[in-house]
Amino acid sequence: MTTARLPQRGTDDVPVDVPRVPAREAAERELSKPMYHENDPSLLERGLDRFLKWVGGLFDAASGATPGGLLGLLAIVVVVLALVGALWWRLGTPQRTPATGDSLFDGPRTAEEHRAAAARHAAAGRWNQALQERMRAIVRSLEERTLLDPRPGRTADEAAAEAARSLPSHSDELRAAARSFDDVTYGGRTADELAYRRIEELDTALERTRPTLDIAAAGALE
Repeated sequence: MTTARLPQRGTDDVPVDVPRVPAREAAERELSKPMYHENDPSLLERGLDRFLKWVGGLFDAASGATPGGLLGLLAIVVVVLALVGALWWRLGTPQRTPATGDSLFDGPRTAEEHRAAAARHAAAGRWNQALQERMRAIVRSLEERTLLDPRPGRTADEAAAEAARSLPSHSDELRAAARSFDDVTYGGRTADELAYRRIEELDTALERTRPTLDIAAAGALE
């Protein structure tokens, strides 16, 4: 075993040999005492310092590769953020495709009950809820007129496509109403009074429209 010679005066002034490993361990134990580490940075501070150094290194590397250095890099970041913001504002929250469980109705109510609920929401300026209830009134009314068969789990898109077969003159308006319903219900969009009035007018127009009976009958037999 390798040893370290430490001078130690005894009675005969003979140096004492101390093994290196125990000596190192003794030094480590001494240096591990709290009194030597009172001013050391905390674990969080050390981690934050390393993270900031890493981010700084990334910026240094990016600025060195970007025309104009750091100012050029910041200009690119600002432009990218502006483009992302513009796309978000234009497209809104990404729409979720309605799944099979995304039923149009949330309970067994009549068309008139849905219309009354829509009117209450509209009077309070709650255009999202007003639009949703008016779309439900349209579909429930078509079911009550036997132009659609009552079917649990039907979505607004499905109802519009099926209703367009017996009411072809309003097929475009029905599909547009279904899209508005999906945008508000699943896409995070916000309806306004104009969007609600369009569906209200469609509901009134459909009440006055006579269906194409041969197409309606064919659909009922399928």
